[in-house]
Amino acid sequence: MSQLPLRIIFMGTPEFAVSSLRILVENRFQVVAVITAPDKPQGRGRKIAHSPVKQYALTQDIPVLQPTNLKNTDFLEELRSYQADLQVVVAFRMLPEVVWNMPTQGTFNLHASYLPQYRGAAPINWAIINGESETGVTTFMIRHEIDTGNILFQEKEPIHPDDTAGTLYERLMQKGAELVLKTVEAISRDDYSLTPQENIAELKPAPKIHRETCEIDWSQPAEQIRNFVRGLSPYPAAWTELTLADGSKKNCKIFLINHVDQGATDHSPGDFITDNKTYLHMRANDGWLAVEELQLEGKRRMVIDELLRGTKL
Repeated sequence: MSQLPLRIIFMGTPEFAVSSLRILVENRFQVVAVITAPDKPQGRGRKIAHSPVKQYALTQDIPVLQPTNLKNTDFLEELRSYQADLQVVVAFRMLPEVVWNMPTQGTFNLHASYLPQYRGAAPINWAIINGESETGVTTFMIRHEIDTGNILFQEKEPIHPDDTAGTLYERLMQKGAELVLKTVEAISRDDYSLTPQENIAELKPAPKIHRETCEIDWSQPAEQIRNFVRGLSPYPAAWTELTLADGSKKNCKIFLINHVDQGATDHSPGDFITDNKTYLHMRANDGWLAVEELQLEGKRRMVIDELLRGTKL
């Protein structure tokens, strides 16, 4: 494809956004600037680190803007100076109208769900947590209310029974990048239509996930707990409290858990059975679940028999 005259500003921060930026660059669209989060300290050494989007932009010699305040007059003047025709937003923060309304062709966003379902910050996680068998990706024009703008394009994606948030994330990242390319190509040709989002009686939200959100409630049915663990694996990870053989209690992240026929019924939700060698079975409301991968506080992530070789519960 020959280089097109459409001037694009790309906004995004995490790895999920890099695939969309890369596919535009590789298809020779004119990305005149990138806007991403400010650099911040990361890791144990607290070294200042660039966002994944900035790292990629620097390899392509694309100018990078990192405003702390999107309404700052100096930032807005600099943004206008790029004379963008279109802004593309993938996994960035909420934009003020003065920003999203600036380009002549408007601003569109990629969202990792089949809108209008799962509006919000964590659509991938919540789709799995709620036991959905299908989700998708959507591009839509930004307006005031978050994730409610008119739809440009959508693609569905199945959720497999053993999917985690991590595996689904990888597929939606690629599918989303392809949809971004399709959307930009359509806008460059002025060959698209806008479709209002459907009015659905039961909308399922996808709010931001906090640490307290991630604690496992063992009084729930086993399948619901399994979906909860899948939907939070590998990050931020579901957690529970385990009692060690010495009587101390430690928090434990659980990354993989599956149904198991334990046979014992005289236990309450949250109880566990282990031989302290090869297995750890946790009691749910209506059955047992085998913990297969976990990370005990102060230790690295392990499979269960590896953990039990050095830690007794």
